[in-house]
Amino acid sequence: MPGRAPAPSKIVLALCVTWGVSTAPGAETPARQRPPATWFAAWRQPPLADRPLQIVHGIDPRRAMPEGIGQDGMRYYRDRGLGGVVCNVAFSGYMGSSQNWKTLEAGIKQCEKLGMVVWLYDEQGYPSGAAGGLVLQQNRDFEATALTFDPSRDDPLRLRPAYEHTHAANNYYAARRYPNLIDDRAVRCFLAKTHDAYRQRFQKMLGGTIQATFTDEPSLMAVNIGQIPEAVRKTVTVVDPIDPSVRPLPCVPWCYDLPQRYRQRYNEDLLPRRRSLFVGNTTEDRRIRQQYWALIADLLAERYFGALQRWGAEHGVASSGHSLWEEMLIHHVPLEGNGLKMLAKMDIPGLDVLSSDPEAVIHTGWMTAAMPASAARLAGRRRVMTEVSDFSQKMGGSGPADLDAMRATAAWQAAWGVTDFTLYYGIGDRSLDDYRAYCNYVGRLNAILKPAQPAAEVLLYYPIYDLWAEYLPVAEKLVLESQSPRAQQIVRSFMRLGQMLQRNQIPFTLIDHEHLAAAKNLPDGGLQVGPQRYKAVLLPDGAQLPTSAVGVVDVFRESGGVVVEDRADAVKAALAKLRPPRQIDPASDRIVLGRFVRDSRPVLLLVNVGREPYEGHVVGDTAGDWLALDPVSGEIRPCERDPAGRLPLVLPPRRSVLLVRL
Repeated sequence: MPGRAPAPSKIVLALCVTWGVSTAPGAETPARQRPPATWFAAWRQPPLADRPLQIVHGIDPRRAMPEGIGQDGMRYYRDRGLGGVVCNVAFSGYMGSSQNWKTLEAGIKQCEKLGMVVWLYDEQGYPSGAAGGLVLQQNRDFEATALTFDPSRDDPLRLRPAYEHTHAANNYYAARRYPNLIDDRAVRCFLAKTHDAYRQRFQKMLGGTIQATFTDEPSLMAVNIGQIPEAVRKTVTVVDPIDPSVRPLPCVPWCYDLPQRYRQRYNEDLLPRRRSLFVGNTTEDRRIRQQYWALIADLLAERYFGALQRWGAEHGVASSGHSLWEEMLIHHVPLEGNGLKMLAKMDIPGLDVLSSDPEAVIHTGWMTAAMPASAARLAGRRRVMTEVSDFSQKMGGSGPADLDAMRATAAWQAAWGVTDFTLYYGIGDRSLDDYRAYCNYVGRLNAILKPAQPAAEVLLYYPIYDLWAEYLPVAEKLVLESQSPRAQQIVRSFMRLGQMLQRNQIPFTLIDHEHLAAAKNLPDGGLQVGPQRYKAVLLPDGAQLPTSAVGVVDVFRESGGVVVEDRADAVKAALAKLRPPRQIDPASDRIVLGRFVRDSRPVLLLVNVGREPYEGHVVGDTAGDWLALDPVSGEIRPCERDPAGRLPLVLPPRRSVLLVRL
C-alpha cells in the first residue's frame, strides 16, 4: 500500500545496493543511523590519495619517457594499486644531470596526468642533509663538529669532525662526511642545493601533484651507534675514506655560534663548564647538561626541522620523513636532543618500520610508532607517515614477507594513527595480485580512519628532561648499560609502561615536559593537550618533572585526574581506571586496539598480530548497533550480539576488523 514502511529485509537490501553492505537476511539497520555514504564509497574504491606510495629512487627512463617503451610508464605503479610515488632525481650525477632531470620531469608529469600523488625524497641515499656531498663541497666548514673528551691529554677537550664512529660512516648506503644540522648556514646550503632545485623545475606542481618532501634519518652525529656488519660494510660505497687513526672518544655536538647562543640564553659562559658535559654528578654538573641539551634541541628544531617545515609552508607542500632509532630512548639525547620535539616540527611526522613481523609492535615497535603519532597529536595534526619494508626479513634470510604479514603490519600501524604508507617493499618480490591486495587493504583502512581522530585518553610522560641531566657520552657504542643507574631506571620504567599499555589495548600519547607544562586543566578533572582531552598521566619511575609541569600535574590530580607513578603495584592497581570504554575479553597481548572517533561515532580497529586465532568479545560500552568491516575482503556486515550484550570477536591469525557504531 502507498506510504507503508518497507519490510526490514527490504531496508537491508537497500543498504546493500547503496553501500555494498553484506549482511544477514532479516537484520535491520534503520535509515536514520546510516553513516554518510561517502564512508563506503571510499571503502569500495579507495582513492589514490589513500593508497600507499612506492619509494622510487631512480625513475626508469624506459617507464617515464613516452618515447622509451611507448606507454605511460608511471601507470605501472598505479596498476599495482599504488596511489603514487616518493621519488627524486636519479642518484647518478646527483642534481647535475640534465637527462636525469628530464626523466624525472616526464615521470612527474605522467603522475599529474594519472592523478597520482608525488612526494620528493630530499637526499642521495641517506642520512638526509648532505645533498649527496654538495653541501660540504660548497664549504668544508659546514661539516658536523663534535666536542670530544680525552682525559689522557693535558687539554682533554677538543673539537673535531663528527665522522668516524658515527652513523655517517656506518650506514647501509655510503660512508660520507656529513654537514652540521645545528649550523644554520649549512642547512641553508642544503635547501638551496636540493629543495630549491626541485622548486625551480616543478614550481607549478608544488602543492598539487607534489604534496610533500621526505627527509630520511637526519641527526646530530655526535654519538657512536655501533658498526654495521662487516659483510655489509664491504658493499657500502666509501665516498670519504675513514681514518683508522681517529680513536673513538666521548663527544657532544658543537657549532660555530654555540657558546654565544648559550651565553645569550643562560647569561653564563659554557666554555669553562664544558667538562660537566662529560663527567660529574653534582647538582651543578647536571644543571649544565640539562641547559646544554635543551639548547641543542631547540637549535636543531629551529635550524633543520623548522627550516624544512618553513620551506614547505612557503611552497605549499608538507614536510615529512622520519628520524633515526626512534625506539631507543637513551639515543634521543645525542641524536636529536629531544626526538619528540623534532617530529612535532614535521607536518606529517613519520616512523621507519624495518620489520614486517607484526608481533614487533608488542616489543619495541610500539615505541617507533608512538613517537610520530604522539608528535602529530601534540601539534594538533592528524597525518602520520611510515616508511615500511621487510628489510629485517630479507637480511635475516626469511624474506620477503608474505601478504598476511604485510597487512597485519599495516594494520597495527593504522591502529596507532598512521595514515601515509611509503613502501620499500620490492614490487618484484611478490605477485601483482598480492601487491594490489595489499594496496587495496591500506586504502580501505584509510577510507574509514584517515578522516577520524585518534581517541587516546592516557598520557605517558616522555622523560627527556631527566635524561638530559643523566646522559654521559661514551667512546664505545652507546648502550643503556653505559649510563647511570637512574638513567637506566627511567628508561626501563618508561619502556615497561608503554609495553604494558600496548599489551592491554590502552591507546596512549607521549608527552614531554614542555607540552605538559602548557596543558590546560579542565573543570571536570580532564587535562587538555591541544584539541584532545586526557584522563590519566603515567610517570616513569625516577622521573622528576620541572617546576613548570609539576604545577599542572598537581592541579590535575587534585581535580580528580589519574596520576600514576611506576612504583610497586601502583600501575597494576590503576589499570582498570586507564582502560578505554571498550575492551576485549579474554585478554590477549597479541591484539592491538586502535580507538578513533569520526562524525561523533566511535570506531575501533582490532588487529591480531599473533600466529594463533583469537576468539572472544568486545565488552564495555557496546550499546547500539555496530558494523564490522573486513579490510581484506571489503565485506561489511552488522555485528551480532550475545545475550550479555557483548560483541563477538573472532580474528584469525594476522587479521583485523573495523567496528563502527551506527
